[in-house]
Amino acid sequence: MGLLGILLGLGLLIWLSYRGWSVLVLAPAAAVIAALFAGEPLLAHWTITFMGSAAGFVAQFFPLFLLGAIFGKLMDDSGAVQSIAAFLTDVLGPKRAILAVVVAGALVTYGGVSLFVAFFVLAPMAQALFRAAGIPGRLMPAAIALGTSTFTMSALPGTPAIQNAIPMPVFGTTGFAAPGLGIVASAIMLGFGLLWLQRAEGRARRAGEGFGQRGADHPAQAADDPVVRERANTAGTFDPAEMAHSEAGSARSGIAVAVLPIAVVVVVNLLMSMVVLPRLDTSYLAEVRFGGITVGSLGGVWSVIVALCAAIVVQVALTFRNVPALRATVGAGANASVLPVLSVASLVGFGAVVAAMPAFISVRDAVLGIGGNPLVSLAVSTNLLAALTGSASGGLTIALDALGSTYLQIADANGIDPALMHRVAVIGAGTLDTLPHNGAVVTLLAVCGCTHRESYFDIVMVAIVGALLALVAVIGLGTVFGSF
Repeated sequence: MGLLGILLGLGLLIWLSYRGWSVLVLAPAAAVIAALFAGEPLLAHWTITFMGSAAGFVAQFFPLFLLGAIFGKLMDDSGAVQSIAAFLTDVLGPKRAILAVVVAGALVTYGGVSLFVAFFVLAPMAQALFRAAGIPGRLMPAAIALGTSTFTMSALPGTPAIQNAIPMPVFGTTGFAAPGLGIVASAIMLGFGLLWLQRAEGRARRAGEGFGQRGADHPAQAADDPVVRERANTAGTFDPAEMAHSEAGSARSGIAVAVLPIAVVVVVNLLMSMVVLPRLDTSYLAEVRFGGITVGSLGGVWSVIVALCAAIVVQVALTFRNVPALRATVGAGANASVLPVLSVASLVGFGAVVAAMPAFISVRDAVLGIGGNPLVSLAVSTNLLAALTGSASGGLTIALDALGSTYLQIADANGIDPALMHRVAVIGAGTLDTLPHNGAVVTLLAVCGCTHRESYFDIVMVAIVGALLALVAVIGLGTVFGSF
C-alpha cells in the first residue's frame, strides 16, 4: 500500500501540474496521499517533514534565485541582453543564423541571465534572422534550447545555473567541479546539436520549406498565459509574469559594456572558489550558532552569491542611465524569484515525504543497484526524477535529498571524487527533464509561436539526445580516468 500511495501521489502531481494547477497546492496534497496510504501521521509529515525540507531548500538557495532574477532583469531592462543579441546578429548575420542564436543564448545564460529572460529576448532575434535566411521558424525553439538549456545549464564549468549549485552542499564541491569532463560534455552537446540543426536546415532547404508564418506578439502572450506561468515556475528561476512589471530603456550600450557584467560573474566565481575562500579562516563555522559545519558545504554557494552581487553592482554602475526606473526593475526581479523558489521547494518537500515512507527503502535499494556502477545509478535516479517532475532542479534536489549522503558514502568507499558525482548528477538532471510537460519547453514554444507537433522533435534531439550522449561519455571517462 505504501508504494501504491507514492505512485498515486506522484501521478496526481504530474497530471494536474501538466493541466496548469499550481504545484504549491499539488505537492503537499501528493505528499499527504503518500503518507495516508502508508498509514503515517498526515499532519506531522506535512508540517514537519514536508515543510522542514522545503524550508531547508529555500534557506540554502533563495539568495541564488533572488540575485539571479535581479541580475537578469537588470540585463534585460538596461538593454544589455539585446545589445549582445544585436552584436552577434551583425557579426554572424543570416548566413549563420542558427549559430548566432545558439552563441547568444549560451553567452547570456552562462553569464547568469535567467533562462526565461533569455527566451523573451532571443525569440525576436531568432525570428528576424531565420526569416531573413529563409530557415523554417519551427527550428527556432531547438536553436534557443541548445544555447540556453543544455551545456550552459549542466556541463560548462562555473555556470551559475541553480542546477549546478544544488549538489554543492551535498558533495562539498564548487561550480567548477570536474572541469575537464564538463568541457568534454559541453563540446559533445554543442557539436551534436549544431550538426543536427544544420542537417535539419539543409533538409528544409532541399524541400523548399521557408520561414513560414509566425506572429510577432507571442512573447507577450506567453508571459500572460497562466498555464505557461505555472509550468515555467517549476523549471526556472524567473516568474515570466514579472517580465512586464518594469520599464525597459530605449538606449543600447556597447558590446563591451554589455558583456562585462557577464565576465564578472565568471571571473569572481572562479576567484572565490579557487583563491579567496580556501585562504579564509572559516573555523568559526564549527561553532554551534552556525550549525557546526565546514566551508565545504557552503563555499560553492557563497562563491556564486558573491559573483552575482559583484555583477549586479557593475551592471548598475555601467548602465543605470539606461534603466528608466531602477527601483521597479529591481523590484520586478526580486518578485520574479519568489514563486519559482517556492515551487521547486514544494517539489523538494514532496520528495522528502516520499523518502520518509517505509516503502521507499525498496525503491532506494533498486536504484542503488542499477548497473553495478554508482555513477550509472546516480544518473538514472536524477534522470527519472527530473523527467517525472518536469524540473531539472526539482528532480535533482529530490534525488540528492533522498540519496545524496548515500552516494557520498559510496564515493568515499570506492575512491570516487565527489566532483565527478557532482558533474554526473547535474548532467543527468538536464536530460529527460526536457519532456513535453517541462515548463521551459512549454514557455519556449509559446514564446516562439510554435507547437509541440512542429518543433518538439528537434528539441528532443538537441536537448535530450545530445545530453544523453554527453552523459554516457562523462560516465565512461570518469569510470576509467576519474575526475579531471
